[in-house]
Amino acid sequence: MGKKLIEIMDTTLRDGEQTSGVSYTPNEKLTIAKFLINKLNIDRIEVASARVSDGELESVKKITNWAKKNKKINCIEVLTFVDNGLSIEWISKANCKVQNLLTKGSLNHLKYQLKKTPKDHFNDISEVLKKASNKKIITNVYLEDWSNGMKNSKKYVFESLDFLYKHNIKRLLLPDTLGILTHYQVYQFIDEIKNKFPDFHIDFHGHNDYDLSVSNAIEAVRAGCDGLHLTVNGMGERAGNTPLSSTIASINDFLPNFYTNVNESNLYQASKIVSTFSGQTVSSNKPIVGENVFTQTAGVHADGDNKKNLYYNLSPERFGRKRKYALGKTSGKANIKNNLDELGIKLSDKELKMVTSKVIELGDKKERVTIEDLPYIINDVLDYPEKNNKIIIDSYVLTSAKTLKPSTSLSMIIKDKLYQETASGDGQFDAFMNALKNIYQSINLKLPKLIDYSVRIPPGSDSDALCETTITWDSGKKKFKTRGLDSDQTVAAIKATEKMLNV
Repeated sequence: MGKKLIEIMDTTLRDGEQTSGVSYTPNEKLTIAKFLINKLNIDRIEVASARVSDGELESVKKITNWAKKNKKINCIEVLTFVDNGLSIEWISKANCKVQNLLTKGSLNHLKYQLKKTPKDHFNDISEVLKKASNKKIITNVYLEDWSNGMKNSKKYVFESLDFLYKHNIKRLLLPDTLGILTHYQVYQFIDEIKNKFPDFHIDFHGHNDYDLSVSNAIEAVRAGCDGLHLTVNGMGERAGNTPLSSTIASINDFLPNFYTNVNESNLYQASKIVSTFSGQTVSSNKPIVGENVFTQTAGVHADGDNKKNLYYNLSPERFGRKRKYALGKTSGKANIKNNLDELGIKLSDKELKMVTSKVIELGDKKERVTIEDLPYIINDVLDYPEKNNKIIIDSYVLTSAKTLKPSTSLSMIIKDKLYQETASGDGQFDAFMNALKNIYQSINLKLPKLIDYSVRIPPGSDSDALCETTITWDSGKKKFKTRGLDSDQTVAAIKATEKMLNV
C-alpha cells in the first residue's frame, strides 16, 4: 500500500488576514498567492471572504487572472455564505471557480445566530448549491462550529452530513472554529465520520487557542482526513490557525504513511514574506521559522554537535536555513570554533582561549555578540594580548549634564604609583584626555598627539555588543594606531588610549 497524499489548503490570505491589525494590499495578496503556489507547491489557497469590500474584489481578480493564465484557477478558493446567491454573484465577478460555503455545524449556531430550523437551513443551502451549479462553480462546504456540534448536538451534525452527502459537493471542511478540541477528540470525531462516510473528502481546519493545533492536525490525518487547512506563521484570529511550517515538518518526520506536496525548503522564506507584509513579527523561538530555533547557545551543545551530532534533531538545511552557534556568556570554545570555521579563520589553542574569554566577558555584560563581531574581537585580543602593562587606567568617572561641560575624574597607575586628576572638556573623551594630559604634565611626560579618531561597528552585525574605536597618534618620530573595543564608544576610545600609553 502506497503513501496517502494529504492535500494542503493554505488560508493565510483569508483566515490569516483576520489576525488583528492585518490587511494586505491587492499586490501583496498576489505576491503571497504566487509564492504559495509556485514556490511552496501548496495544493489550494483560500484567498478572501466574498462581499467584504471593493478592495477585496480587486485582490481576488488579480489572483484569479494570474491563476487562469497559469492554469491554476481551480486552486483558488473564496469563503462564501448562505445568502440567496449574493456570494455566488460576487465570486463570479471575481472570476473564481471554487467556493467554500459557510454553513452551520452546530445546533447552537443555527438556533441562536440564524434562528432557523435544520430543514430551513438545508433548503437555503440547496438554493445556493443550485445557483453554484448553474454558474459551474465547484462547492466545498464548511460546517462552522463543527467541534461544538460534535460535542453537544451530534445528531444535527449527522443530519447535515446526510443532507450534504446527497448533493454534489467536492469537499467537506470540518473546522474546530473555537480551538476547543484535544487531539483525542479530533481523532474520535473524524474517525466516526469517516467510518460512516468513507467517500467524503474531509479537510480539517484547526485553531490554536490551547496550542494544540499541530497535534490536532496530526491526529486528524491519522483518523483519515484527506486535507488540512494551514496558515503561514499560524496567522489567524485570536491565537491563530494551525501553522504551516510545524505541521509539514511533523507529517514528513512522524507519519511515514502520509505525504504532502509542500516544498519545505521554502517555508522560511514564506514566513519572512508574510511577516513583512503583515507587520506581524515571528517569535524568535517559533518552531522551524523562528530566528533562534537552529541556534545552539550552550558550549556543551556545540561540543556535542562536533562529536557525532549528539544534540542534533532537525536539519536546518531542509528549510533553507543554517545551524548557528550563539556567542555569549555560556559560549565554550566549541561555539567560537564553529563560528570561526564559518568565517574561514584558524586560531591556535592559546588564541582561541583568549577570544573565548573576551566573548564570555561581553556576555556577562548582557551584550549580544554575533559572528560579524568576531573578527573585531580577534583583532582586539590578538593585537594587544599582554596584561603586564606598566601603565594602567585604574578607574574613571565620566559625567555629562545639560548646560554643563562634560567632565572626567581619572585614576591611573604609572609604574606602580597612583595618580588622580579631574578635568572638563568639549565631550567626555576630550575631558578624559585633558585629565590624562594634566597627570602627564605633572610628571614631565609628553603624550603623543591625537591626529585621527574613527568609530565603526562590525559590518552586517545586528547586535549592540561592539563598536571599535581606532585612534591615530603622532609621537613626533612616527605615526601609529591603537584600537579599543567595547559596547560604549567612549570606553572603546579609552581602551585604545591605554594601549597607546603602553606602546
